[in-house]
Amino acid sequence: MEEEILSGGGEGGDKDKKVMVAIDESECSHYALVWALDNLRESISGPDAQLLIFMAQPPPQHIITFAASLGSARLYCPVSANGIAALDFVNSVQENHKKLTLALLDRAKEICAERGVKVETIAEVGEPKTAICDAVQKYNVDLVVMGEHGLGRIKRAFLGSVSSYCIQNAKCPVLVVKKPK
Repeated sequence: MEEEILSGGGEGGDKDKKVMVAIDESECSHYALVWALDNLRESISGPDAQLLIFMAQPPPQHIITFAASLGSARLYCPVSANGIAALDFVNSVQENHKKLTLALLDRAKEICAERGVKVETIAEVGEPKTAICDAVQKYNVDLVVMGEHGLGRIKRAFLGSVSSYCIQNAKCPVLVVKKPK
């Protein structure tokens, strides 16, 4: 049954599927990409198959908050009368996020090329959990593969889990790959 689902077998099944691997800078997402390349080969290597590598860039932040505990030194961002220094800082942070995203997508492309798999990379700005679900619909994805970060119950309850959100809200199956310890 599992082989049938992954390879698109069965009655009227289309062998070639559009698979999207959602990555970030974590080791877990790198493991999920390699796992998908090794285990979903038939689904992602056909003539009409598509493998998409997706990464969400953090959305621009217009308000910057610096937290400091009582009694510790405060960090001040020098702001001129028209706020240009703060705007330059925000733009610099956004540019660095963009560079990191492109570097990670390039590395993912290299990993795929080493295994002889053609891939398309996509980067979109947004909160990762909603950006992934939006991309599923926008690109008509048949399967999302993502890594599990291994948040504990308490952290997951407070912070939320991208994979949990996608399992509940994506309009296609979501495969969460857990890296062995």
